[in-house]
This record gives sequence, C-alpha cells and structure tokens, in this order.
Amino acid sequence: MNAAASQPSGLLRLFQRMEALPAAIPQSLPLLALRVALAVPFFKSGLTKWDGFLQLSSGAVYLFTQEFKLHILGSEIPYPFPLTMATLSGMGEIILPILLVLGLFTRFAALGILAMTAVIQLTVPEGWANFHLPWAAMALTLITFGAGRIALDRLIFGGR
Repeated sequence: MNAAASQPSGLLRLFQRMEALPAAIPQSLPLLALRVALAVPFFKSGLTKWDGFLQLSSGAVYLFTQEFKLHILGSEIPYPFPLTMATLSGMGEIILPILLVLGLFTRFAALGILAMTAVIQLTVPEGWANFHLPWAAMALTLITFGAGRIALDRLIFGGR
C-alpha cells in the first residue's frame, strides 16, 4: 500500500482543520453566552413587576389576581395566593438572572429558572415551542455543565 493512499485527501484535511476551529473555542465562552441569553428575558420580565423596592406594579397585581390561571388537565385554576406568587415571581426574575450572569450559584439559579419555566408553561401553555422549550434546554444545560471558568463560582469555590 502506498503512502498517498493512507493519507487523507486535501479536501478532507481542509474539512478536518475547519471543523477543529470551533472546537478550539473555550467551553466557558458559550456557557457565558448561554447564561446571559437565559437571564435577559427573565430579568426584563422581572423589571415590569416592580414600581419600587418591593412594591409590586399594578400590572403585576392585575395579572396574577385576574388574568393568570394554571392550565392543569384541561381546567383553568386561579393562582393560589396570587400576591405572594407575584412577589416571589418578581423577586425570582430579578435575583436569579443576576446570579446567572455573575456565574454565582449557577446550578441553583438555573434550577430556579427551570422551575419558573414549568410554572410559566402551566400558565401560558401555547408558549412551549417558541419560549419555554428553549429556556428549559438552556437551564438544563447550565444545571448539567455549570457556569464554566468565567464565573464567580469558579473564583469562590474552585473546580472546573
């Protein structure tokens, strides 16, 4: 067998080099981008729930007391304790995204976002394909892989 036959062709070598380029990107960069991408919609939503420090906006009060219902087994059930739910939702939508962007307690913050996504899915079931599924996938990725090296978790707790 000759040496030329055992060597990859020029086109195959070019493809292998091109394929190696994205693999050279440090894992921490896409994890940082993922943390920010997941944090932004929740943080923006959280800002709409407040009119001041721990003062729920009238819109949030109206939505949680009058509009939002849990869609469970074909029934529409009003939120239990709607003002408490609005307050917890507003706090979660501010605190959890900040933790994600900082990379602090990342897995727990992502778990909180995943739980919120589940409740949002029960509230707005038609948003599954466009919003809730991508949010759940992003949160599950962060729960699995953590924040990466560009994170306070790494600085404070060490590890990978």
